[in-house]
Amino acid sequence: MSLTPPGSTIGIVGGGQLGRMLARAASRMGYKTHIYTPDKDSPASHVATTTTIGAYQDTTALRAFGQSVDVVTFEFENIPAETLEMLDSIVTVRPKPSVLFTTRHRLREKEFIRAQGIATAPFAPVRSNEELAEAIKTIGVPCVLKTTEMGYDGKGQVVIKSLEDAVVAWVALGKTECILEGFIDFSAEASVIVARSTLGEARCYPLVQNIHRDHILHKTIAPAPFIDTHQAQATQIAKTLAEALDVVGLLAVEMFVTEQGLLVNELAPRPHNSGHWTMEGAPTGQFEQHIRAICGWALGDTTAHRPCEMVNLLGDDWQLWQEYAKQPEAHVHLYGKTDSRPGRKMGHVTIIRRN
Repeated sequence: MSLTPPGSTIGIVGGGQLGRMLARAASRMGYKTHIYTPDKDSPASHVATTTTIGAYQDTTALRAFGQSVDVVTFEFENIPAETLEMLDSIVTVRPKPSVLFTTRHRLREKEFIRAQGIATAPFAPVRSNEELAEAIKTIGVPCVLKTTEMGYDGKGQVVIKSLEDAVVAWVALGKTECILEGFIDFSAEASVIVARSTLGEARCYPLVQNIHRDHILHKTIAPAPFIDTHQAQATQIAKTLAEALDVVGLLAVEMFVTEQGLLVNELAPRPHNSGHWTMEGAPTGQFEQHIRAICGWALGDTTAHRPCEMVNLLGDDWQLWQEYAKQPEAHVHLYGKTDSRPGRKMGHVTIIRRN
């Protein structure tokens, strides 16, 4: 497949910090970027060549955007399917819209993973009071009820300890389509990011350990302390899923580490928070790798330089930049957001370990 040459314009749907870091990586590689976002003063708009502010349902603005770029990608999942499908009729979208159709819907995603012979936590669909009661009977308690769409960083989910809890939770979630997932006994949370090119070449980054606070990623340890035991399985899982989905770009695979091996929790077909360490910790950072993949370049080296940690700066923690600035091994990334609130990702810092 032909290369998208430097000098071309990459369209990025979404204006958040992932779009910002994609735009920066693209610029270093000689590309122009055009951001499409409904948000004014978005982080990505600060560094992109061009920004269009428009609704995801604005067909006139979307058509003009699609006609102005050479390839399109996206930086988060909560984009209407119709938006990407329309763009794909004008210009190539990578990953293709069908990938997002599967991964943005928790039930379709879990069913897809299981269809590849890959283990997940037990789950059941919930679309009615009757299905809810049956799911509780099958899955047992404790468990967690999640909306099938529009959920991230702990949003759209409630822990269930009884059928009564479940009924209250389902009402609180709007009686919308949900998935009930069973609790599992795990020793750690982990993730691996796989890149897949237009030619089907696939490369995995090292397995990392993720530590969450209040359902939001707090710290990533790279490589994971249990990498020797689980890297081979993680690589096999990630490459199997990326090929089955026909991903061009990145696919992040979040997993639980159990005594029986790895169980897949969620997928994200884009750069991922747990991959930020690669910007300083690997020869090819995840954002450059995504641009390489969607533009037809050979994939870059994914080995780790040396052990490191990535810490999210949430809410007012961004003000700690002054302390990190005193540390030569710390690399601070702030996203240019002006509105700080609890749990909001304002930046991150990567700390390179010397041993």
